[in-house]
Amino acid sequence: MNKGLCFMFVALTAAPIAVLAQQPAAAPANPITASEKGFYALVSGEVIAAAEKMPEENYSFKPTPEVRSFGQLVGHVADAQYGFCSMASGEPNPMKNIEKIKTSKADLVAALQDAVGYCNKVFAGMTDAQGSQTVKLMSYDVARLTVLSVNTAHTDEHYGNMVTYMRLKGIVPPSSEKRGSQGQK
Repeated sequence: MNKGLCFMFVALTAAPIAVLAQQPAAAPANPITASEKGFYALVSGEVIAAAEKMPEENYSFKPTPEVRSFGQLVGHVADAQYGFCSMASGEPNPMKNIEKIKTSKADLVAALQDAVGYCNKVFAGMTDAQGSQTVKLMSYDVARLTVLSVNTAHTDEHYGNMVTYMRLKGIVPPSSEKRGSQGQK
């Protein structure tokens, strides 16, 4: 075989391989649920990191007397995780009143981790079709995935509170640490 024919053979066999290698990855089976789950993972991870980072002695800290303490805030977020995620799944709420019954950092962090784990199980069992089914949320008919989205927004809202509490105590919040390592603050 001459060199020209050899080169053409290699080029023709390599071309389909190169084209296949450039194909985009297959979309997930449930892209809407996967998208919601990804953002929830980011937000819930920051909340857990903040709860872990805040020293125990600051769990009773309240910036003003009218607001929750940092520990109560952690308990409230855990309660909300169970409430929203049980509503989205159609199951009865498996855990209530964490904010009122847990007081130590260890108990509150564990309760928050368990609540996030519960929501992760709900996400794992959810499909886009199931997520489009409606449930009642504050007298409104909304899709199950909307309930999970509201949970993510609520968690993110309270992460903002946690950031303020941490800053007032001179503690850099987890999300700012990550940016700081990339040259930003």
